[in-house]
Amino acid sequence: MLDNQIEKIVLFLLEQQGLLASRIAKLGEQQEALQEHPDISQISELREAYRTVGRDLLKLLYFVEINAIGLRKILKKFDKRFGYRFTDYYIKTRANHPYSQLQQVFKHVGIGAVVGAISRNLGELQDRQGSYISIYDQPPLPLQDSVIDLMKAAVDRLTHSTNFLNFLAQHALILQEELPFPVDEHVEDQRYHFMSLMLNLASTFLYMVNTYIIVPTADDYALSLGAAATVCGIVIGAMAVAQIFSSVYFSAWSNKSYFRPLIFSTIVLFVGNVMYALAYDLDSIVVLLVGRLFCGLGSARAVNRRYISDCVPLKIRMQASAGFVSASALGMACGPALAGLLQYNFKIYKLTFNEETLPGWVMAVAWLIYLIWLWILFKEPSREVEANETPQESNAEPVEGDALENGIKKPLLISSERMEQDADGDNECEGSDEAPEESHQAATSLQSAYRLLTPSVKVQLLIYFMLKYAMEILLSESSVITTYYFGWSTSSVAIFLACLGLTVLPVNIVVGNYICNMFEDRQILLASEIVVCIGILLSFHVFIPYSIPQYVISGLIMFVSAEVLEGVNLSLLSRVMSSRLSRGTYNGGLLSTEAGTIARVVADSTITLAGYLGDSKLLNVTLLPSLIICISSIIATLCTYNSLY
Repeated sequence: MLDNQIEKIVLFLLEQQGLLASRIAKLGEQQEALQEHPDISQISELREAYRTVGRDLLKLLYFVEINAIGLRKILKKFDKRFGYRFTDYYIKTRANHPYSQLQQVFKHVGIGAVVGAISRNLGELQDRQGSYISIYDQPPLPLQDSVIDLMKAAVDRLTHSTNFLNFLAQHALILQEELPFPVDEHVEDQRYHFMSLMLNLASTFLYMVNTYIIVPTADDYALSLGAAATVCGIVIGAMAVAQIFSSVYFSAWSNKSYFRPLIFSTIVLFVGNVMYALAYDLDSIVVLLVGRLFCGLGSARAVNRRYISDCVPLKIRMQASAGFVSASALGMACGPALAGLLQYNFKIYKLTFNEETLPGWVMAVAWLIYLIWLWILFKEPSREVEANETPQESNAEPVEGDALENGIKKPLLISSERMEQDADGDNECEGSDEAPEESHQAATSLQSAYRLLTPSVKVQLLIYFMLKYAMEILLSESSVITTYYFGWSTSSVAIFLACLGLTVLPVNIVVGNYICNMFEDRQILLASEIVVCIGILLSFHVFIPYSIPQYVISGLIMFVSAEVLEGVNLSLLSRVMSSRLSRGTYNGGLLSTEAGTIARVVADSTITLAGYLGDSKLLNVTLLPSLIICISSIIATLCTYNSLY
């Protein structure tokens, strides 16, 4: 029965490709006639006709995509009910056969030719009539047409193509609807404002700088206020504690506005950094911790992520998401590097400016300057456009357009409501009592969002928790460990941390461009977890003396493998997480942020608690939980390995 359904899909696909090719051929004849007798109005009509064909091709691509998703879910249900890996047998026997119909679905043979024909002709109809230069002569030249961008995005999504930009963008975990319908993008274009996007990315960058600029000096600051050096764990982690709560209210606030939460965030961060800097002259560890709590309460990463998801057009959303991740990585590297440069000691009136207080003063000035730019240049997106606009109807030819619309409901979708309901039950809310009509609503609370998580998604969130925990242990205790064992100065610690941060983008280039094209994501996921585990084992203080090469090499192995693991894990997570978690306050991005933030809080608390045992035992005591969590995540991954598509 499944073979018959796939054959229906393929034959319908070929039939519709023929119809589209016939329409393009007729438009080509009209285009040739216009070359002899140019007419601006007819050229505009012809261009719009090509766009109409492109929109109908998009419908065909979505038809293929929804059937591919349906096929995957059908095979998954077979596996679940039989208790046998039927999918492996079916894919091997069907995909490798010389007359494979399955390959026609997943490789959508012939569609590339139609996309190429529409792109070439639209390119020739642009404002360069009379020129003999084609798109093949200048391939880097982008075509300024949203239909072309939508077609390319649909083809890329259908083939699951992997490149550096796409791989990097998935780190942001900005989930899309599983099957977004192809509509005209003029609504998004009205909401999009380039300078607002740049300010949004600047906020992301400054926040990451603010997070890591204190790491090299937090232990010295705690000592100068009469506390133990390991209290640096609480000082660093206070920001993460507050972020657990701020992520929720900022995510909810972004349902109504982006400008006001960004203003509020900037003011709170300014106040928090001033309090952090003043704690030295006030000789108060409480003021220091409250200042860091304020910084965490100003964490607007939920707003930054939501702005890209809601207000950036689809054609550049991947670039914007990659920019979000790049800004975070750059901020992570710049924070410690900047702390290493702030090696001054002077007073102005009664205010002390030294390597411990300068990070607070510098960030306070940076946020003040940012507040001024934000107030002047940020443009609040219009909510009325989003609420009132409705998708425009396609101008396709009546007979052929109806055939395509009706064809979408033929194979595998005879009872689409039942299939969607069944799929949601299998993949999203297994064991829940949700009504069918609620199967596509956004989650309304953290509890309801958690109920949408499948076992494989929970495992991936555990992996995310593990890698964030291990990275936070490595970074937060680096100053205490290196001072105790090696006598490193603040500048040396800053250089080490900055070098770790600078590995993020090169590692993602290698993984996104090469490794992900050579291996399956789940293979890279498991291999990265094992390497993280090896890095943790190598970090233990077993041999005497504990050497700098051992610490640096093990730390580098742990950090780089964790970065690879984060990228692949979020890439998988973005594909298997419920589409209901792509919108609303309690979305997938918020869940991943909360998992990572809680990991950081637990890690920083572990450092402070372990400090009571003495600096000599700090390293091994803090690495032990990392090792246990890492081994647990590897076991969980092996148990769900075959379900990680």
